[in-house]
Amino acid sequence: MSNTKYIFVTGGVTSSLGKGIIAASLAKLLQARGYKTTIQKLDPYINVDPGTLNPYEHGECYVTDDGAETDLDLGHYERFLNVRTSQANNVTTGRIYQSVIEKERRGEFLGKTVQVVPHITNEIKERIQILGKSGEYDIVITEIGGTVGDIESLPYIEAVRQLLWELGDNNGIVIHLTLVPYLSAAGELKTKPTQHSVKTLMESGIKADILVCRTEHEISDEIKEKLALFCNVKREAVIQSIDASTIYDVPILMQQEGLDTVALQKLTLTDTSTPDLRQWREFLERHKNPKNEITVGLIGKYVELQDSYKSILESFIHAGAANEVRVNVRSIHSEYLSEKNLEQELRGLHGLLVAPGFGERGIEGKIKAVQYARESNIPFLGICLGMQMAVIEYARNVLGLTNANSTEMDEYTTHPVINLMEEQKTIVNKGGTMRLGAWDCTLFEDSLVEQIYQGASEISERHRHRYEFNNNYKEQLEDAGLVASGINAETGLVEIVELADHPWFIGVQYHPEYKSTVANPHPLFVGFVKAALTHKKRQTNASLA
Repeated sequence: MSNTKYIFVTGGVTSSLGKGIIAASLAKLLQARGYKTTIQKLDPYINVDPGTLNPYEHGECYVTDDGAETDLDLGHYERFLNVRTSQANNVTTGRIYQSVIEKERRGEFLGKTVQVVPHITNEIKERIQILGKSGEYDIVITEIGGTVGDIESLPYIEAVRQLLWELGDNNGIVIHLTLVPYLSAAGELKTKPTQHSVKTLMESGIKADILVCRTEHEISDEIKEKLALFCNVKREAVIQSIDASTIYDVPILMQQEGLDTVALQKLTLTDTSTPDLRQWREFLERHKNPKNEITVGLIGKYVELQDSYKSILESFIHAGAANEVRVNVRSIHSEYLSEKNLEQELRGLHGLLVAPGFGERGIEGKIKAVQYARESNIPFLGICLGMQMAVIEYARNVLGLTNANSTEMDEYTTHPVINLMEEQKTIVNKGGTMRLGAWDCTLFEDSLVEQIYQGASEISERHRHRYEFNNNYKEQLEDAGLVASGINAETGLVEIVELADHPWFIGVQYHPEYKSTVANPHPLFVGFVKAALTHKKRQTNASLA
């Protein structure tokens, strides 16, 4: 018998139905009832992690405190639960096979033929249970990427089948998320895709305990009865998941549908308490009923795909609610910013954020955007590469070092104000070799960031980068007014720069968006939104004067 209970979330019919949001919403409801809950993601791709994937391929790469480069769904898990995830919360096929092959090379299988069953499936089961066996959690929710029937997902489905059998009755359940499409020509919802999806799951030896049905229209009781009958689930276990105005509505909707109640009953866990969602509802109230409205520009290289900057966009929602402000984000492609269209593209913004990224494409557009924010006194936040662009812009246009650049963009630049760390110069492999995870930062007294972090002298923030501020230019830049207001004491590396003679101008080498949650909006985003609102009010007053 297992002390920890397991919930597996599978998907069918199509991808992008929102398994991560459903998993996070259920976890939130269980957590709000007092159960210690965590979520993990099993990704069927062969990459060891998403760290080397182009954002257009897979969206944002999320980073944990312990330096794991993970799927963006882990960001949803943290934002909903306000609980830190780790390397153990994201497993990929690449990592599974890598581990099994390394064991084979060490001779751990005693000469046996290494096969998908049992060796790969045993490795998967082991990874699934790491969090459960830690003793920290009552319930572990495991989201399985892809859709049932995919050849890549078969080892995971088989591992789940075995594990459910090994765990025994009432210790593990399967929630199957499917699509119930609406055919406008027929004027009705169709259940056949869901029936086929459940049948495919059953062919792998797994029976769905709960059906969560994504839909654009209300599912009638008649359709729910039909789904229950043909998919072999209880009527109360057919849960409607209708389109919501915001992902943060989903926990409330799932509570109304009784998803948490059914899950607890099937796991034979106590169902006497009511989820305490007061703080969550207060957040939703502020988010949906803002008193003000601002527009900020997000200058990036991957703006065609919103998931590329998922954590940044969600951080604006958290910070907006904290300030009772609706934050309208205008995505601007840095590759197409030039002297000719700069004024037109950036006009009307109340704040400007230059986003992270890699490579030289679109760099000059980012630098021009920084210059515009600095010279126009518009609140500015530069994140990772955005901070580096602020340093380059200042070196070029204030110090007069016209060729200043990063060696990432120009390895022969005469003024490498951003340079590769010495320990990075011998690295050949790209995956998992950057400065990753949580690093400490000492904040300087009387700086703007010290004020934003409410007087804290030490903070810890997550990183994902390879190039750094070149300290050979630190004194020169500070004498000219660009202050290094945050330093990693151990390495001497600059973490934060700011301008004293600007209303709000901050660049950070780390990624504050990774730590913003519903319960704890990140102070930098809260401060940035507040500054943007002040800037808007100042503009309004000036136009009225």
